Amino acid sequence: MASRQQEHRAQKISSAIDSLIAHLIPENPYDDDQTAELRHDDYASAVKALLEQPSSPSYDADVNNASDLIKRKLIQGNPTQALRFSHLYTRLLSLPVLNQKWAILYFLYQLSDSPDPNEPLPSSPLARQQPHFDPQFHPQIQAQTPPQPSAWPAEPRIPAYDEVQDEEVMEDAPSPEGSHNLPPERPRRGRDQGQTPTQSHQAGPASRDERDVAHDPSEPALLRDLPFTLQGLSSATLPFLNDTTLRLPPTLPIPIISLLNTLAEPSLLYRGLNEFTKTPANGLLGQSLRAAISKELRSYLTLVATLETQIRRALSELDESAPRGGIGKTGVTLKRCVVWTREATMGLRLMSLIAEESKNKHGGQLITLIHSFSSSHGDPVVAAFAERLLVDVTRPFYDILRRWIYDGELLDPHMEFFVREQNPLDEERKDAKAKGQMSVWNSKYELVEDMVPSIITRNFADKVFLIGKSLNFIRHSCGDHKWVEDYSKNASRELKYGDTATLEAWIDEAHRETMSHLMRLLNDQFRVFDHLEALKRYILLGQGDFIALLMESLAPNLDRPAGAQYRHTLTAQLEHAIRGSNAQYDDPEITNRLDARMLQLSHGDIGWDCFTLEYKIDAPVDVVVTEWGNRQYLKVFNFLWRIKRVEFALASTWRKCMTGARGVLQTSDETVLQTWKSTRGVLAEMVHFVGQLQYYILFEVIESSWTELQKNIHKENCTLDDLITAHTKYLTSITHKGLLGAKRRQYPQTGDPVSASSTTDEDRNSYMVQLSELLRIMLAYRDSVDGLYSWSVSDFTRRQEKETAGLIYSHRGGSTRTTTRDRADSQAASSMADSMDLDPPYEYFDAAATSDAGSVKSEFPALQDRLKQLGANFKTRLQILLGDLAYQPDVDMRFLGVSMNFNDVYQPVRRKTKTSSSAVPTGGAASVASGASSVVGAQGQSQAGGSGGQGVAGGGTTFRGTDTSKA
Repeated sequence: MASRQQEHRAQKISSAIDSLIAHLIPENPYDDDQTAELRHDDYASAVKALLEQPSSPSYDADVNNASDLIKRKLIQGNPTQALRFSHLYTRLLSLPVLNQKWAILYFLYQLSDSPDPNEPLPSSPLARQQPHFDPQFHPQIQAQTPPQPSAWPAEPRIPAYDEVQDEEVMEDAPSPEGSHNLPPERPRRGRDQGQTPTQSHQAGPASRDERDVAHDPSEPALLRDLPFTLQGLSSATLPFLNDTTLRLPPTLPIPIISLLNTLAEPSLLYRGLNEFTKTPANGLLGQSLRAAISKELRSYLTLVATLETQIRRALSELDESAPRGGIGKTGVTLKRCVVWTREATMGLRLMSLIAEESKNKHGGQLITLIHSFSSSHGDPVVAAFAERLLVDVTRPFYDILRRWIYDGELLDPHMEFFVREQNPLDEERKDAKAKGQMSVWNSKYELVEDMVPSIITRNFADKVFLIGKSLNFIRHSCGDHKWVEDYSKNASRELKYGDTATLEAWIDEAHRETMSHLMRLLNDQFRVFDHLEALKRYILLGQGDFIALLMESLAPNLDRPAGAQYRHTLTAQLEHAIRGSNAQYDDPEITNRLDARMLQLSHGDIGWDCFTLEYKIDAPVDVVVTEWGNRQYLKVFNFLWRIKRVEFALASTWRKCMTGARGVLQTSDETVLQTWKSTRGVLAEMVHFVGQLQYYILFEVIESSWTELQKNIHKENCTLDDLITAHTKYLTSITHKGLLGAKRRQYPQTGDPVSASSTTDEDRNSYMVQLSELLRIMLAYRDSVDGLYSWSVSDFTRRQEKETAGLIYSHRGGSTRTTTRDRADSQAASSMADSMDLDPPYEYFDAAATSDAGSVKSEFPALQDRLKQLGANFKTRLQILLGDLAYQPDVDMRFLGVSMNFNDVYQPVRRKTKTSSSAVPTGGAASVASGASSVVGAQGQSQAGGSGGQGVAGGGTTFRGTDTSKA
């Protein structure tokens, strides 16, 4: 077992030696395979001999001893660096994974300076004694020595990975600012020839002389020109061909070329950044970025100046007689310059990347770009550098923010802030303005989401936007300049990047104070809540006694044509309704805003079609009740006014019928009695329908929505945006649940072609159209009932006259014994008969009676048919409406259908989907169409017969009927 382990250990040592030789000893391109193999075996034998012979170190394996050697060397060159080394040495001792700490320090100490080849190296545990070689090998090795490097091509080549491995390790060091010594260097050809006997034997005195010959340009010459190169200036040895190219001397060896490549990076980065700072910026944040980069470049130049001082002092101490001028003992070499400029190079890289990306960024996007390096980059050095840049770059942003949240003024000439004035030429803004949805509150400023920097959250941005907009609204729309100025003086603070928690606390405080003052101002001074309640009471018909008195006083005038209406008459009737109702106790500030006016007139309109009631709203309350809101209120009022008109007309007709049933409507004709009975039944159904519809809209819709509005606007921390949103939701709920905006749910069949009249079909399915048709039918039915009432009065008058005439002629042909009173009655009757041109009694009963009876009887069948058709049409349309309501998703709308048909007297009809645009409706829809045509025919007959009731002309939502009871 032990022999097997020894064999395995020997194999590992041989493999490691082969890898070491292949890595350290360059191949000679002029050797053949046999010579190269023999040469490799010689080196391997030499290394094994060195490993087998023990060494006697002159220094103990003491880490403190190695540390003292380095400290003494640093104190002689730079005492400041010695202090920094002490801190690094303490950190090295705390690392548990390294066992040979003293060997590492001693190895670095040996590499810190190139030793004099004439002096022996100090003995150490790592020093190895030279083995004895047989001289017979010398001629063979000397013969196989490759040509001198001066005979090889002089052009520099790109270093391989293993050649620049030291530099990559150095760049990845975790603490660059404390690393003042170079990382371990691999041995290079022609260097420490005393350490490897094979190399010494191969190169001989000629290679040692070659090592002593300085390259052109020498390292001191390169160091002398290095400060100019680091400042982006051309020099004799390192000239700049253009802004992005630095020419390196082709005669330098590859290690020097590698170091110069590393030092050329900060030079080129500085040159590009210097040009960037001179370019014009397109905004304040761009200017602050360039100023911050210029500040960092000045710090970089300070580092270059310090480096230049060290280089000049080192060059003044050069010993011309020493190899390489003794540059290694001066403490300043190209490798050390690479280490000293490493951290500055990382900063230049970051600034160059930011400068390149900032060309397509603007405002808050630029802050987000820099903040991304601070928040998401894994390197703490990069994160700290980005944080330092943000402090300077964000100053203009915080200046704009301070003016916005404390003064309500937007000072952003380059549009870099996330709050921006709206473009009046924007298409969306034009559309919103055309719809009446724009106001001073929401049409002046807008929040640009793309410009919100990542240093603040979206909730934070919304608060900032609302604070500034509120201050601007208080100053310009509410006219409270003094409060804004006092608030700015007392609350204004300097804002800067860094303390996010404190900034958020200040923003919350400003938001709370600004919103509370604005809502208090709207409520106390401008009485926005009182105006909303007045709109509900007067425009939404919540003040019942006022609306009833107004309708009763306006009815005679509104029955006339619209052209005959005068504004002063309507205003006088409105004033009469206010003084005659409880509205007289309201604040005059509220009642004076009511106005009666006529809408746009059309040919053939009457007063009922054009009358409307208006409540005037002025600034700043118009930001809550916008133009769109006024239109919604007007829409609801016109609908409720039509319902009230139908209710008023039906109630008048019902009272007249109930009163006449005990007088003029009494008759012995069973047909007439049955007609009146059915008429009163349909009239009662209409009264019930109108009552349920009015109750639903006023209580189930308006009152419930008003309660929800009160709950939303009186909650704690309510803002003006919350008030506007709650009021908009309130109006939307009223118009939708009030059947003004709801659409009947359609279920299109799969495979049906989309007809061109789909929009028209949808409009026909709206509840507004259905209710308008029902109201029109009810007015037409009321007119027909008035016609039947007029016919009944005429029939009653005819019968009364007949009875009176019969009584007269019975007195003429009676007894001859008359008294004085009989003679007087006879004379009166005779005079009446003479005035009526009734000669003999048989003429009245035969000719006149027959003619009058035929004339009266001819009107009754037409009225009877018209009432039947209108009643059937009303029931059919009502059943269709109930069927549509039954499938509504809203519970309140389904409840309306239940309340209208609480005893299941109607059978709801669910309409079928049309299969094409030319399909003929079936079932209930066909009945509706036929009923509508019958209504028009009946109206014509009624007008021709002179029934006393004016028919309904046309269709849609325009009412043309009049109240004949007032005629």
